[in-house]
Amino acid sequence: MIERRKFERIEVDEVAFVFGDGASLRCRVVNMSDQGAAIELPSKQYMNSTFKLMLERDRSIRSCRLIWSSGNLIGVAFEELW
Repeated sequence: MIERRKFERIEVDEVAFVFGDGASLRCRVVNMSDQGAAIELPSKQYMNSTFKLMLERDRSIRSCRLIWSSGNLIGVAFEELW
């Protein structure tokens, strides 16, 4: 498979929450860079095209844009830093 990312992602295993529209969902960040992340959801489900991601460890919040999904994994691009 050809790598299309501009920046290398670092493997992580970090608890996080995706939220928006009044709901939140616990998830796990699998890998991350300054530009985006791969996120494992508890099950395959519909995701809005934009939402927020909060890392549990430092409570940092990122605005995300959904780029791809496969089963219960999604890939996001970060829109801006909070």
